[in-house]
Parts: sequence; structure tokens; C-alpha cells
Amino acid sequence: MLESVLGAINLGTIVLDHARRVVVWNHWMSQYSDLPADSVVGQDFFALFPELNGKRIDSAVRQALRDNFPSVLSQTLHKAPFALFANDAARAAGERMQQAVAVTPLDVPGLARHCLIQITDVSVAVTRERLLRDQALELRSQTFSDGLTGIANRRHFDVAMEKEMRRAKRSGTPLSLLMIDIDSFKPYNDHYGHQQGDDTLIKVAHALAAMLQRPADLIARYGGEEFAVILPEMTPDHSQVLAEKMRERIAALGIPHAKAELTGYVTVSIGLATHALEHPSDIAVLLGEADRALYMAKGAGRNRVVRFSAV
Repeated sequence: MLESVLGAINLGTIVLDHARRVVVWNHWMSQYSDLPADSVVGQDFFALFPELNGKRIDSAVRQALRDNFPSVLSQTLHKAPFALFANDAARAAGERMQQAVAVTPLDVPGLARHCLIQITDVSVAVTRERLLRDQALELRSQTFSDGLTGIANRRHFDVAMEKEMRRAKRSGTPLSLLMIDIDSFKPYNDHYGHQQGDDTLIKVAHALAAMLQRPADLIARYGGEEFAVILPEMTPDHSQVLAEKMRERIAALGIPHAKAELTGYVTVSIGLATHALEHPSDIAVLLGEADRALYMAKGAGRNRVVRFSAV
């Protein structure tokens, strides 16, 4: 009866005696390990599976036999401790079954303490969890990315700006902000059509994004043809150098713009402002300063960088 029950249980069941010899090895274990019970029972468990020596399962068995202490192995840290495979194809590919493992001490009347090892196949649950995680990441990506250009959207910008401003105030480091606007974009759209206008927005966004090399730097689509760039720990001088390179990079694209009065190609104007110890501000103030600098760049003839100055 016991043999029938153990054979019907849909999980791995191993029982070890006080000397860590295998006493029970059920049909489930034989099926997925490809080791029949008669080749395993009576053998020293850790001599059969030397790769488990010194691992978490080793200490769990010792604790169960010596201290009467049960253990559950973290599935996150110990995804597949046993060489168990769902089928021959998985075995050939070396893709182990994802496992949840529990080790429980057993007090057998008249015998020294034994321990029970239970192994559950959690591959389906792990796959489902991975799918849900991927879907969540995709949803998050859609939530924080601009649908046209693929760079960060306004919501992403707002979250990042708040985080970086807190960090700048806490650490006493500068935080620079660039506001970038494509010059004469409405006439461009009217002349070339919205499809080409969208293509140009994508080209400009990608060219600007490629200029950012540090992980914390962020470019976002702030509005229709306007972009914002967050530059943590960057001084006004270094920010201005980068802004000039960005302006030059867009001009170098040479995108024809028949309605651009002075150049004949697409250009950008850039406003720069910096929060620093000697010039503290909050987000609204910094945005206002960068926006005023951008307005001044537009008013001064476009295709230029203007740095905000309180003087």
C-alpha cells in the first residue's frame, strides 16, 4: 500500500536514514532523474550526488538529522538543485526542471532519525511568473516611453526629475536641464506633411539620445517637437559644451527644411539651466529657467544654445 501511495504522489519523495543512505526513492524520482530505485536505495545519497556536497541541500539534511530542524530551500536561490528533466529533449538540452525543495526530519519509532526530501516541479509556475514579469516590464515600458520616438515620455521625465532633484539637494551636486525645441517645426509640418514630420522627430530624438553616455542621463519628449534632457551631476560649463554638440549634431543631419529662413535644414534651439549650491532651485524654478533660456535662444535667431543667468 505504501509503495502504491508513493508511486501515485506527483512529487519527488526521498527518505534518508541517519547515515544519509537512501531508504525511499519513489517512482516520480525514477521517472525524472532516469535513475531506477534499485540502483539508488541503500546508497549514500551524497556519494551518489557529489555535486550536492557543500550546497544548501547538504546543510538542510544535516540540520534535519542532527537538530530536528525542517528547511525549505529558496526557489529563487536554488532553482534546480537536482538533475531532473521533464523529458528526453530537456535532458539533451540540459534544461533542468525548476524545483521547490523541502527537507523535513522524521522520527521513526525504534529507529534513529530519518529525513524526508520533497521535490515539487514548479516549472509551470516559474514560466507563468516570468511571463507576468515580462508583461509587467512591457507595460511599464509602454507607460514610460513615448509611442512615436521610443525615448522617455513626459511621465517618465517627471518621475526622473523629481528623483534627481532630491538626490542633487541631498548630495549637494549640480543638476542641469536642457530644453530643446526643433526650430520652425509647424511650418515644416505644413510644408512636408505630418508623416515626414514624425520621421524627423524620430531622427532628431535618436540623434540626441545617442549623445548621452552616462546611465543617469535622460532625454524625454516633453511636448510636440520639444525635448528635455536631465543631466545629473553636470556643471553649467560641461552642460553647455554638451548642448553645443547636440545642436551641431542635429545640424549635421542635414535634414532639408525649405521653410527655415536662415539655414535651409532642420536645426534646434536649446535652453540650459542648472541647480547648484550657489544657485539653488526647485523643479518648477529649474524648468522655468530652462524654458526662459530656450525662449531667448529662439528670440536671438534660433539654432543656438542659451544658458540661463539670474544676473
